[in-house]
Amino acid sequence: MSALSELGKLKGGRREEATDNAAGYLFLAPWLIGLAFITVGPMLASLYLAFTDYSLLQPPDWVGLENFERMLGDRRLHNSILVTFTYVLIGTPLQLALALGIAVLLNQGMKGLPFYRSVFYLPSLMGSSVAIAILWRQIFGTSGLVNQFLTFLGVPSPPGWIADPDYALGTLVLLHIWTFGSPMIIFLAGLRQIPTMYYEAASVDGASKWTQFWTITMPLLSPIIFFNVVLQVINSFQSFTQAFIVSGGTGGPSDSTLFFTLYLYQRGFGQFQMGYASAIAWLLVVII
Repeated sequence: MSALSELGKLKGGRREEATDNAAGYLFLAPWLIGLAFITVGPMLASLYLAFTDYSLLQPPDWVGLENFERMLGDRRLHNSILVTFTYVLIGTPLQLALALGIAVLLNQGMKGLPFYRSVFYLPSLMGSSVAIAILWRQIFGTSGLVNQFLTFLGVPSPPGWIADPDYALGTLVLLHIWTFGSPMIIFLAGLRQIPTMYYEAASVDGASKWTQFWTITMPLLSPIIFFNVVLQVINSFQSFTQAFIVSGGTGGPSDSTLFFTLYLYQRGFGQFQMGYASAIAWLLVVII
């Protein structure tokens, strides 16, 4: 009887486990359906289209590697890659440095921390929006707020920042740096996990705040720094709205703000070369 009782309990436990698993998959079903039909499905479709000549108006025509060979001689594509890498390699380190600096200051136990944390995080919520991009274009326009301030200070003939190829990309880099709130919150969470006893011991030994930062904070925060670097680099390569709004969708002046994603958009939805745009999109996947 005891063996039969144990067997019954085992079957009952397996039945309950199967019921729990079914409930779990049921709750996951909306996400799994979205993953299949909104993410994986379109990705596979774009992989097929990358080997075709497709104009959105006619059925795709298989052309093999022709689109990828075409990229080798596409100078505007090469320029967009250069512009994007410049944006990422300059903007991302400066953004993360500012985010870490602000996080260290907020971690000093200052009063009103929730308020300051919310205020500094706010630009990250709005930085990729159309409204902020339009506002940024107005601020750095020929008669924008920046030039009005420079004129007030007596600077003769300040440049039209977004209309000058030498400065247009720089304004987008500043916008990128300004949206430091998201990595700052992650840095702040990591700083709160570092035991204070390390800093107390270092202070007893006579270590300065700068020495403590480089010998305690940076090594213990290195996994968080790596996570933030990966996350922000990926987000930077995918930037689109800022360049589209500030340049009016052209990537100008003189293609100085022609981001990789903006050029992809121009080819796919401006010139209806969706097959070539799909090939460019997969190049971006490989780069990221």
